[in-house]
Amino acid sequence: MAGLLVVVAVMGLATPLLTVLFSFFLLHVFSFKGRSKSLAVALFLVSVSAVCLGVTIFMARTVVAAPEISERLIPKLMEYAARWKLELPFKDLQGLFSLVRIEALERFGLVGILGTNLVRQVAFVVIGMVVAISLFHNATIVIDRDKHTLKNNLYSITADEIGNRFELFYKSFHTVMGAQIIISSINTVFTGIFLFAVGFDHWQLLVVVTFLCGLLPILGNILSNTIIVCVGLTMEPKYALGALAFLVVIHKFEYFLNSKIIGNRIQNPMWMTLLGLILGERLMGLPGMILAPVILHYIKMETSRLAAEGGVTAPPPAEAKAA
Repeated sequence: MAGLLVVVAVMGLATPLLTVLFSFFLLHVFSFKGRSKSLAVALFLVSVSAVCLGVTIFMARTVVAAPEISERLIPKLMEYAARWKLELPFKDLQGLFSLVRIEALERFGLVGILGTNLVRQVAFVVIGMVVAISLFHNATIVIDRDKHTLKNNLYSITADEIGNRFELFYKSFHTVMGAQIIISSINTVFTGIFLFAVGFDHWQLLVVVTFLCGLLPILGNILSNTIIVCVGLTMEPKYALGALAFLVVIHKFEYFLNSKIIGNRIQNPMWMTLLGLILGERLMGLPGMILAPVILHYIKMETSRLAAEGGVTAPPPAEAKAA
């Protein structure tokens, strides 16, 4: 598993790995209450088509809204900077775009999905979904076990161990992302109600951004809040201050939910998660930030199965409790 994660980081395979995990997660969601696997796959494909359509509409609105927001925001920022005697790293819209292209795109690894690499990333996503569907139908590694003369051979035992490790890794993903999706959904609902009630410009776009950013632990809320406050500045300072006050209050309230959801599921200290996010971003870009809490949880679960003395392997907590 350690070698796999190194290969994923070095060869830039975080996108297909995330696609497999997310797709497998959704397939299990659609197969609840004993539904057939074929129906779950059909619902998954319909959902993927709907998401593709939504992303297309989202990008079209972003292309229209982003320049408009920037043209209104930059003069106000320059005015505030001059009043407070601050020096900004840009002076006009073109300078801001250059800054975003250099800092955001390169720093978060998005350059790799632009230009000619876009087709490669799309192919990775398609392959990841096909792999997830195949695993969902039949996750058996050794399909001809009955034909082996020696039942407990090295290949079969190794395949079983690999299967157990991948199952544990997926459980870590399910635990972390399940909690993060719940938190992001709660935050998005409250933020969307506020933006609609106040009458924010482009509130639909901001709601989508809030949910997507919320999938990133800790840093996602900071990023979405910054965007909302900046949009408020393009309207009037009171909108920005009101949004800032609301976001501070709502996030204070969410600390109780976070401690309940994250605390009961992940049980990792915040400093460890932040260090994992930084390391994941440096190694794999934005996908690495999403995978970092999953890998941390997996390491914790894997090492928790080993005794401190003698190296005796113990069953996972869930299996032990069931037994």
